[in-house]
Amino acid sequence: MESIIKVNQGDTKWDIRHKVWNYIEVKNLASFPRPVHNRIPNFKEATCACNRLPDLPKFRSSRVIKVNPDRPQEQARFITLEARKTLLVPTPRLKTGLFNRIITPKGATRKELHVCSTSQGVKEMSVPVGLDDKVQVDLVVVGSVAVSNKGYRIGKGEGFADMEYAMMACMGAVCESTVVVTIVHDCQVVDIPEELTESHDLTVDFILTPTRIIKTECTHPKPQGIIWSKLHTEILKKIPILKKLRTLEQEAGKDVALKTTPAEEDQTKKSKELKWQPNCHPKAEL
Repeated sequence: MESIIKVNQGDTKWDIRHKVWNYIEVKNLASFPRPVHNRIPNFKEATCACNRLPDLPKFRSSRVIKVNPDRPQEQARFITLEARKTLLVPTPRLKTGLFNRIITPKGATRKELHVCSTSQGVKEMSVPVGLDDKVQVDLVVVGSVAVSNKGYRIGKGEGFADMEYAMMACMGAVCESTVVVTIVHDCQVVDIPEELTESHDLTVDFILTPTRIIKTECTHPKPQGIIWSKLHTEILKKIPILKKLRTLEQEAGKDVALKTTPAEEDQTKKSKELKWQPNCHPKAEL
């Protein structure tokens, strides 16, 4: 199936993000919150795409599943709870820890499980899971802004999914064979050049869309830990649990030297400062 959105030679990750965000807005493919820029897009057929999750044999055999906290994957969280599996959800922006484990009421009804699947339910009906907890994650579900048939993935630009996976690898919660799934709209499946995927980038094994399941056969290795040399000291201030992990790895004798070169221009901040103007994006730019 040919990609709906064209990626040109020389396009950066940010070029691709904005092409996808612009297309979704222009074609009115999204639900609240809008505009979708600088978000994991909450596309209108997200529930339909999430409902393909039980079609994966790996989902059926999994006991512990980690699902991202974004709105378009809410149905995936519900399906996980309805199947009586353990659901782990990352804490927003990793500010207060790594995961929350959802605790459902005894004999919970479908309505109650739906509540537990929402961002508010995750906040109120969960217990924290830290670096010291022994947990084995069988399946990882992540959101994406763009993803390719080959499994290369682009998030919203803040690196949290990559970092969450790397931290899980440090905990021994995931390994190279852990299956990673992303759930997106068909238009988000684009041709991402392999050279844009770096050593710290998380790749995916399956893509679920409203119309199909794509097995990527991706051979690019997944992150097997935090690559400290790619991080600046500023990130440790924003994510306290990362500072704790660095201390643990330092005590274990690992190289935890941080990036010493000046911080690059904050493209995420720059992107957020851009104002979405629908009439300024002709079809040729999508």
